[in-house]
Amino acid sequence: MKSYLIDGAIFAAVLIIGALSAPAQNNAKAHVEIPVLAANPADVGTIEDIVRSSYETISGGVGVPRQWGRDRTLYDPNVRFVGLATNPKTGAVKVPPSASEQDFADQSDGFMVKGGFTERELAHEIHRYGNVATVLSSYEGKFASTGKVVTRGVNLFQLYFDGKRWWILSMVWDEERPDNPIPPQLQSKP
Repeated sequence: MKSYLIDGAIFAAVLIIGALSAPAQNNAKAHVEIPVLAANPADVGTIEDIVRSSYETISGGVGVPRQWGRDRTLYDPNVRFVGLATNPKTGAVKVPPSASEQDFADQSDGFMVKGGFTERELAHEIHRYGNVATVLSSYEGKFASTGKVVTRGVNLFQLYFDGKRWWILSMVWDEERPDNPIPPQLQSKP
C-alpha cells in the first residue's frame, strides 16, 4: 500500500508541478473563464470555513466542472500557490514558479475534471495571532475515475482577517513520502 501511495503521490505531484511550471505557450489552449461572484459569508466567516471551502471548490466527480468562481472568492487578489516536489531517487527538491489563482485553475482544471479529482482534509492545526493565521492541513486526494488515493501531504495556508472576513494569501504544499510522513498530529482522527 505504501508503495502505491508513494507512486500515486509522485504521479499527482508530477501532474500538478508540471502543470504549474510549464511554459505559458504550452498552456495557451487551457484557459478557464472564472465568473466574478460575491463571497458567501459561510465560506469566509471562520478559518475552518475558508479551509473547508478551498477543498470543496476543487473537488468533484468525473466531468463535473470545478467551482472556480467560488474558489476565487476565497483568495486575496494577489494569492500565490507553490507545490513542491521531491525526486524520490535523488532527493532533489523542485520548486516551481509560484502560480496565481488563474494559473492554478488554467493548469489543473483539465485533469481534475477528466479524472474526477477530489481532495479532502484529514486534520489541521491552526496557529493564530490576532488577525493573521497559519493553518497546516493534511490532505488526501483521489480520482473518482479509479477510486484510488493518488496523493497525500500537507497544505500550508497563510490567512488574514480584514475585520469582515478571512482571506487566503498563499498556499504552499508538500507531498507525503517515506522520508516526509504526515506528522502524527495531522493524521486523520478515527
